[in-house]
Amino acid sequence: MRIDLHSHSSVSDGTDAPAAVIEYALAAGLDVLALTDHDTMAGIAAAAAAVPRGFTLVPGMELSCASNGGSVHLLGYLFDPESPELAAELRRVRADRVIRAQGMVERLNDAGVGVTWERVTEIAGDIGGGDVVGRPHIARAIVEAGAAEDVQDAFDRWVGHGGPAYVERYALDPVRAVGLVRAAGGVCALAHPARGEGTDTGAVSPETAEAMAQAGLGGIEADHPAHDDAERVYWRGIAGDLGLVVTGSSDDHGDLSGHRLGCETTAPEAFEALIAPATGTAPVVGA
Repeated sequence: MRIDLHSHSSVSDGTDAPAAVIEYALAAGLDVLALTDHDTMAGIAAAAAAVPRGFTLVPGMELSCASNGGSVHLLGYLFDPESPELAAELRRVRADRVIRAQGMVERLNDAGVGVTWERVTEIAGDIGGGDVVGRPHIARAIVEAGAAEDVQDAFDRWVGHGGPAYVERYALDPVRAVGLVRAAGGVCALAHPARGEGTDTGAVSPETAEAMAQAGLGGIEADHPAHDDAERVYWRGIAGDLGLVVTGSSDDHGDLSGHRLGCETTAPEAFEALIAPATGTAPVVGA
């Protein structure tokens, strides 16, 4: 059984519609896929409608968190999206994404880059029509305006952490985020812990990981395409020390990441251990 627990569709910052993500997952030989768009579950229904017989979709989301000046990403699975406190926080996060994106456009204009808010929202809508406007949409507008060669270059020059158009935004404390997911009946894993933003190393501190584990964290995504061998060994060790399962995922974003679904996978026994406590909702199994 091949299991990938981290992917994105066009309702956040991926390039493929949710149903197309399912098609790519099948082509990659996957049996189980978690759709984990940023701070939204807007693509889950469309993905679920495309699930064929024998395939399993795990409803999920990647939550934006921050600790000690750096970003922390939390993968939440199988929670009740209508849980009042979690739903309220997600509305706040999404609203602040818009405010942040507008601020970035203003800074780009101040720097002489001809990006308009109308074009950014058009790009976000053209890609998928979701309710999340993110930096990849702004980056595409920057490329269109001729101020960067490609999306990565736009991040490096303009909208990456510390760049001239970068704007901070509201993000949950990761320990509180774990508590919210667990209170909503969900389970969660720490995403790509060696690849955050805003700290000297870019890594989540082991102290933060320990505090998250005490709050109910279930796993650590040690096997990620951006992690080197030493980082994988290190975070597998942290997971072992904290009694957490090790997950592996592609963090696929469609064209932006080279359609890499299934390039990293989670062991079936780790998957079963991770989702065992979930009570918020159930995986979608094709019949």
